[in-house]
Amino acid sequence: MNNDKTKRLLLGDEAFALGAINAGLSGAYAYPGTPSTEILEFIQMDPLAKQRKIHSAWSTNEKTAMEEALGMSFCGKRATVSMKHVGMNVAADPFINSAMTGANGGLLVVAADDPSMHSSQNEQDSRFYADFAMIPTLEPSDQQEAYDMAKYGFELSEKAGIPVLVRFVTRLSHSRADVEVDKNPMPENSLHYPARTDQWVLMPAMSRKRNVSLINDFAKLQEDSEASPFNFYQEGKDSSLGIIVSGIAHNYLKEIYPEGIPYPVVKISQYPLPVKLISKLMDTCDSVLILEEGQPFIEKKIRGELDKNLLPIYGKLTGEVKRDGELTPDLVKSALLKIKGEECGLKEKDLKAASEIVTPRPPALCQGCGHRDVFQALNEVLEEYESPKVFGDIGCYTLGFLAPFNAIDTCVDMGASITMAKGAADAGQNPSVAVIGDSTFTHSGMTGLLDAVNENSPMTVIITDNLTTGMTGGQDSQGTGKLEDICLGIGVDPKHCRTIASHPNNIADMKKLFKEEIDYPGLSVIVSRRECIQTARRKAKQK
Repeated sequence: MNNDKTKRLLLGDEAFALGAINAGLSGAYAYPGTPSTEILEFIQMDPLAKQRKIHSAWSTNEKTAMEEALGMSFCGKRATVSMKHVGMNVAADPFINSAMTGANGGLLVVAADDPSMHSSQNEQDSRFYADFAMIPTLEPSDQQEAYDMAKYGFELSEKAGIPVLVRFVTRLSHSRADVEVDKNPMPENSLHYPARTDQWVLMPAMSRKRNVSLINDFAKLQEDSEASPFNFYQEGKDSSLGIIVSGIAHNYLKEIYPEGIPYPVVKISQYPLPVKLISKLMDTCDSVLILEEGQPFIEKKIRGELDKNLLPIYGKLTGEVKRDGELTPDLVKSALLKIKGEECGLKEKDLKAASEIVTPRPPALCQGCGHRDVFQALNEVLEEYESPKVFGDIGCYTLGFLAPFNAIDTCVDMGASITMAKGAADAGQNPSVAVIGDSTFTHSGMTGLLDAVNENSPMTVIITDNLTTGMTGGQDSQGTGKLEDICLGIGVDPKHCRTIASHPNNIADMKKLFKEEIDYPGLSVIVSRRECIQTARRKAKQK
């Protein structure tokens, strides 16, 4: 090992975070969301980051995080913004427009996708966002690449003058490996500004010119991808099948062929697609198998743009690879066996079925959680009404949908509880109740509440304040200590902005308050407050 390197055992998230710190990071912005949360948490705890006073506070939501990072990039400093895949929906406006502004200091946008929906409401693939925006993408296949891609990504961003998307997936984010890391971190960039700022002002006259430049620059990004150290062509002795593999799928392919992969392989971890490498494979092989985590992004592009030889192409669109859920080594084996039989060097008997021994353990609200008391009181009150509807939101309290509470009727996205309850009230629904957490309220609920204030909508909003962002591990919540002031500032009637402690000893008072405000023919907000039991325990241990 190089004397300038040392080894660390790191999660994929941690490897990227340390790589960014060692590559001269000045600011890290994020909203917590599994599986991306550990990136900012690592930066907040890292000794060098503390010594350098690298900015690492949680942002109110992903949109604000993206815009804050863009502001740091404008000033010439290197910045990261990290979020889970659905956070890209929230950040989409500034992310897509950042392709038009470009970057000054290196700017890396980390999107951690969640195939199999371990902690998410969908399986979307963030590569489509980057493709839509014409922004280059890096997709590490292991923890070492996650570390190396931080420095490489900053350099690519500054050379190309554009942000770079870094796509993670759950298994990479949350698995550990030995990583060679630098002993001598790079210094931070000094403050410096774009030579011209006209492209940073997205008025039509300037944006039209920048759009032409962006389209023309895409060819250079294609060349960078062809020359990338993370993309390569690997020879194989059996050219009856070629394999195109991206990101963590490359690890799975290597795992099932520990003695060496018998087929030619194109490994892709940088986009736009390396067309020349793919064309070489297609010119060499009789058929092609595409292995990628997430949606059939590469497969669709190849079928649409590169299928010039009309080769058989196997993958998710043709059924050899399962389209939903996570890719696994066994699914890779299964695909090869479907195409080549046991000629591929693998055995059907080696495929492992999912365990039938392990008993499913569905998640549940913690014992002692204040959300339990909210749902108990609310359920008992709503029994008195003919057709009550409760609109839920994203957070621990979403578990109120499950037994024994069965307390919410909908959960769509961050903040939708308030706006859906308003729409239902507009339709004549009564009672119409929204249940939202404190962090989710400041993330995306405040604007919906303003709509309800402006029409004095006949609905009740219950903000279940546990004084933290509980579902992702107890990060700071931006509204702590300010929720009532925020609601009053938005315009909620002070007589109907009320606070109560959510505690088992307080159920009778909670029921009385809930009924009073549900019966009020206008907008009311109840802040039901009790500290998260897990956060309280951690604080007690620290004391």
